[in-house]
Amino acid sequence: MPTSPPDERDAHFMAVALRLAERGLGRTWPNPAVGCVVVGHGRIVGRGWTQPGGRPHAEVEALRRAGTEALGATAYISLEPCAHYGQTPPCTMALLHAGIRRAVIAMADPDPRVDGRGIDQLRQAGVEVALGPGQAEAAQLNAGFFLRVQAGRPLVTLKLATSLDGRIATRAGASRWITGEAARRRAHQLRATHDAIVIGSGTALADDPALTCRLPGLDDRSPVRVVLDGRLRLPPTSNLAVTARDVPTWVVTRAGADPRRHAALERQGVEVLTAAGAPADIKGALAALAARGLTRVLVEGGATVAAALLRARLVDRLVWFQAPVVIGGDGLAAVADLGVDALADCPRFQPSHGAALARDAVQAYIVDTD
Repeated sequence: MPTSPPDERDAHFMAVALRLAERGLGRTWPNPAVGCVVVGHGRIVGRGWTQPGGRPHAEVEALRRAGTEALGATAYISLEPCAHYGQTPPCTMALLHAGIRRAVIAMADPDPRVDGRGIDQLRQAGVEVALGPGQAEAAQLNAGFFLRVQAGRPLVTLKLATSLDGRIATRAGASRWITGEAARRRAHQLRATHDAIVIGSGTALADDPALTCRLPGLDDRSPVRVVLDGRLRLPPTSNLAVTARDVPTWVVTRAGADPRRHAALERQGVEVLTAAGAPADIKGALAALAARGLTRVLVEGGATVAAALLRARLVDRLVWFQAPVVIGGDGLAAVADLGVDALADCPRFQPSHGAALARDAVQAYIVDTD
């Protein structure tokens, strides 16, 4: 059956589905964040988005809310519905049982278990399918899920909070606070949209951070906390270790790390992951995180980890908070040496969007793939 022509309202209702999908970012891994709206007689009769942990799926949630009004309606879905049995029956079956007449799907799901099968099942059952509205935004929304499926790693967002000249501390080590309260609130919102926060062992030792999402209403949105720690230097008495039973905390280390330190961290509730060559082999560390289901990681420190990711061309997005101060060349740089001689060899990014945050500014970038 040929794809039905786009309805003039498709863009509007798909935009609603995409906004719903965003609600799941940071909470649905290892599944994608999907939104769905059911439209009958020109109005929305059901809304849904992927729930925490990836179940129930967006389509099931929207159909449940729509009830009998789903019969003969149109479903707008930000990603191809699943067509395989997993922990739950396929969403294609739920759509067909509900009596959906038409499905508007932003894009196909590259997961080998789906990859066009969902669209084919709907069409074979007589459902009209329109594919493509909102595709670009849908691809950006679930870029982390796609990277995990296709490249075996999560999407990496590098967050920097610096002076105008790219410093994160003075020569004496003073760093709190370079940016102001508004910038810190935005940074906590950013945490809530990622599956994990990643830091190196040096940052963990120097700052003893909590790495939680401390905003009203977002207390339950703290992501997994990950420390790249080849020598297992993280003390069992650190903030991260002593709160590991409240907020999941993982340490990625190399094979052969001190078994006594390993055991001491695990007694605190820390999960220790062993990755070949990690953390010096940053690709191996990311592969280990992807194998555990992570799709989106936010890297917050430090300079050595940032440089390793940039050298390996593994930074997909860059969010740079800048304070209107100049620290000078004797301050601590946000990124360690990259060993670049030619400008043509520098990692490059394209501006995405920016904003003023009281006295500070934030600018987001995406990697330049040209």
